[in-house]
Amino acid sequence: MIRRRTWVINGVLVVLLGGAAFGIYQAFSPVQNTAQAQTRSSPVVRGTVTETVSAAGTISSSYTGNANFSNSGKVASINVAVGDVVAAGQKLATQDSTLATKQLLVAKANLAVAQENLTNGENATTTATATPSNGSSAQTVSITALQAKLDQAQLDVDNAQTALSATVLTAPGAGTVTAINGTVGQSSGTGSSGSGQQSSSTSSSGQQSSTSSAASTSSSSGFIVLTNMSSLLVDTSIAEIDVSKVKVGQKSTVTINALPNAPVHATVGNVNLTPTTSGSVVSYGTQLTLTNPPDGLRPGQSASVVITVAEATNALSVPAAAVQTAGNTSMVTVQENGQNVRRQVQVGIRGESTVQITSGLTEGDRVLMTAASPSATSGRTGTGGVGGTGGLPGTGGNGGQRQGGTSGTGGGRG
Repeated sequence: MIRRRTWVINGVLVVLLGGAAFGIYQAFSPVQNTAQAQTRSSPVVRGTVTETVSAAGTISSSYTGNANFSNSGKVASINVAVGDVVAAGQKLATQDSTLATKQLLVAKANLAVAQENLTNGENATTTATATPSNGSSAQTVSITALQAKLDQAQLDVDNAQTALSATVLTAPGAGTVTAINGTVGQSSGTGSSGSGQQSSSTSSSGQQSSTSSAASTSSSSGFIVLTNMSSLLVDTSIAEIDVSKVKVGQKSTVTINALPNAPVHATVGNVNLTPTTSGSVVSYGTQLTLTNPPDGLRPGQSASVVITVAEATNALSVPAAAVQTAGNTSMVTVQENGQNVRRQVQVGIRGESTVQITSGLTEGDRVLMTAASPSATSGRTGTGGVGGTGGLPGTGGNGGQRQGGTSGTGGGRG
């Protein structure tokens, strides 16, 4: 009787110890994540398949002009303000013209004297011809010298007139004044630079307006900078792998980062023939012409560009996830009579979400798309390198992570 009771007790202890050992093993051993295949089918349909190329871009102007004085001089007036719209040839600013005016007057006086001397010399030569003498050869030389002096005097007048005209700065093209890099009273022109301090400018109406340094200082070198705000472009760079697909005239969509809900239509206007290399990245500058830019758009704003490089309408198409391509061979899985059959197909345009099928499928066929997704498994973390957020607390190390149970304190990333 005692022996039988001993065996029963020992048996219970064995069972308890075995259960405890199994529990400890389960608690402290990593459990592998399992994945199950999720399969769904999609019909082959007709539709439009579009291939696009995406890039980042920046708004720019089709024309930016830098108006600079050609000669050094003190600025006498600034006749425009930042934001004014000007026409080509319109007066923008002037330099002190006192010295240039005097030089022109002197040059004109010298020209008059040279003309008078030449006339007198020619008259004397005519008289000498009527009364021959041995001095006729010397008189001929004198006339030539007088003519040379007259020519030089005329050249001096032309140069003085050009210098006087240069004291008036005119717009090299039509546009909006976007920067004034100078002030009245400072020296400007050849060999001088604009000031970045606050400037006071005189508008065409005679009123004084203040221009802050932020508005008047420009990265451009012009004393006055003009930008055509009505003809805006998008500058972008196309990666070398895609540049052969991009052609002039292709349609594109531009999304201004500041106006994400108002995409703008554009067309490719130019693709540079020479690349730009940054490190190991090779790209080609491309310019897009905006069809109808929104009001308030300004150069320098960032944008996202999507260029349509190929499009097929009324084409057989399947989801891109249904096509597996290796090398030049593309395969799909088709449902036939309840069976899954692998079939080779020919593809055309590859869009972001759909692919054109040119042969191998017919409309109404159903293709399979299979994706593996991890199953939800709860577990525990253990010691000695298994950490995370499950089960018994771990004590550090690199290991897997599982969810469920009581949060642990150690462990690395799963």
